[in-house]
Amino acid sequence: MNQARTALYKACRRDLILSEESFETLIKAAVYDPDPSFNRHFLEPALNAFGRGRVQASLLGYLRAGTDVERAGAANAWYWSALPLRMPTVRAEHPAGTGPAEPDDAPTVVAEWYETALREFVINEHLDVRRCILPGLPLRKSAYPPELHDLVDAAVAIARSHPDEYIRHRVEAQVGD
Repeated sequence: MNQARTALYKACRRDLILSEESFETLIKAAVYDPDPSFNRHFLEPALNAFGRGRVQASLLGYLRAGTDVERAGAANAWYWSALPLRMPTVRAEHPAGTGPAEPDDAPTVVAEWYETALREFVINEHLDVRRCILPGLPLRKSAYPPELHDLVDAAVAIARSHPDEYIRHRVEAQVGD
């Protein structure tokens, strides 16, 4: 994985034109990368070539329908999906309908992500899924519509009573006592 990251990093420093097929490959590599600090090396070229909305929608798809490993990986990759676009030489081969400028869809996809992540945190008992979702999951009722407030309460209760110290600590850092 490290060699792939290094090769991609070097390629992104020059003009890089990404084919349509490379989109799913980059997203999958980001989702499956075991290091949440380095999965950005796969996500960043995808963001620059195909646009934030498309990347975030793909990660949302993994969170909704992926395996537990894919859900955890998507949550780790989501963190980097808000990166500023800093690779102007990385482009899509056929940019029609894709590209970096998609500000109108961002709030909708983000709201869908938060709702899906909240639901997944509550129903999915897999430790890695919960550990990966929690850092990017707002646990304030003000971040959600009123119909989801009971789920926020459930997520806070689950995190506070969870046997994993990391999860208990993260929730207390967010919501306090």
